[in-house]
Amino acid sequence: MENAKILLVDDEKAIVQLIEMVLRKEGFRHIYTANNGKEALELIKRHTIDIILLDVMLPDQTGFDLCPQIRKASDAHIIFLTARTSDLDVLTGFATGGDDYVTKPFNPLEIAARVKAKRGNARHTG
Repeated sequence: MENAKILLVDDEKAIVQLIEMVLRKEGFRHIYTANNGKEALELIKRHTIDIILLDVMLPDQTGFDLCPQIRKASDAHIIFLTARTSDLDVLTGFATGGDDYVTKPFNPLEIAARVKAKRGNARHTG
C-alpha cells in the first residue's frame, strides 16, 4: 500500500475518476479530489498532502494563480496536468512553483509512474 497523500485538482470529473481509478489500482489509498481552487486550498489546510496533480484551467482561478497560494501552505510536489502546451505555459508552470508538467492527453499509467517516482522525493513525508 502506498502511504502518499495525493490531491487531484481538476474540474473535469471524467479525468479525476480515471486518474483516481489508476492510482488506486497502483496501490495508492489516500486520494483527495477538488474541482476548483477554493476546494483545493481547503483540503491542503486540513491535510498534509504529499503530491498534487493540478489542472491549469479551473473554474475559479488558474492553476498558475493557485500554485503560489499552495506553496504558502504546503511543500507538496506539484505536477501540472493541462491541455496548455506552449513553451510559455510550461515555463510559467515551473516559474509559479510547479515541479513537473504533463500535457493532456496523457497516459494515466504515466501519471501513476510519475507519482510513484515523486513519492520518495516528496517534500513532505506524511
